[in-house]
Amino acid sequence: MTTVEIIKTILMVVFIILCIALTCIILLQEGKSAGLGSIAGAADTYWGKNKGRSMEGKLVKATTVMVVLFFVISLVLNLSSLA
Repeated sequence: MTTVEIIKTILMVVFIILCIALTCIILLQEGKSAGLGSIAGAADTYWGKNKGRSMEGKLVKATTVMVVLFFVISLVLNLSSLA
């Protein structure tokens, strides 16, 4: 095996793991609608507003990073298949 084939194999494994992780993180995120709790005013409390914000913010940042990695690795793998 040449070093190019080894790097391509490593990138494929990282790409598959990234796809699975990206799917899980997207499914963990809450929807934009507040749900039925907002009708009764349950979401307007201090804890309701700020408790999930830090976790939600981290999930959004992780999603952004993983999407960028997804596109970069997919482009690299596509360009290496053309050569």
